[in-house]
Amino acid sequence: MADDSTAHPPVPDPRNKLLDALAGRWRTRGRTLEAEGVPAVRIEGFDDYEWMAGGFFLVHRADVRMGDRKVEVIEMIGPGDPASGTFPMRSFDNHGGFATMRAAVDDDGVWTFTGDTERATLVIAEDGASMSARWERTEDGASWHPWMDMTFTRM
Repeated sequence: MADDSTAHPPVPDPRNKLLDALAGRWRTRGRTLEAEGVPAVRIEGFDDYEWMAGGFFLVHRADVRMGDRKVEVIEMIGPGDPASGTFPMRSFDNHGGFATMRAAVDDDGVWTFTGDTERATLVIAEDGASMSARWERTEDGASWHPWMDMTFTRM
């Protein structure tokens, strides 16, 4: 019996096209914010977003230095969930960390990324040439504290 998926391959949710705003290579700069005696740390590097064949997942790779620490991350974003209007995000880093978040975009094009212990608000400039993000963290799930301010410039 023939596999019907070859005759009618799956099609990504049309909302996945919203992620096109992130696609490309970005120069990343920012800093962590000083908190409870922990000094601020500069962040510099690159973020790359590219579509995996099929259009279901946007692959995000980050390669940055946070002070003296090299941080590499690979993240899969998608596929879009029509029921919730969000995009699942799963990331893995070179220090053994793993995170699951959800991304959403509002009518003004402002993105929010939310997980159990961190969240971010990302604003993309109208011309698409830059983005800015404010990251926050929580230890109790209720009180959020500023963590990082980031800027991204399209290359």
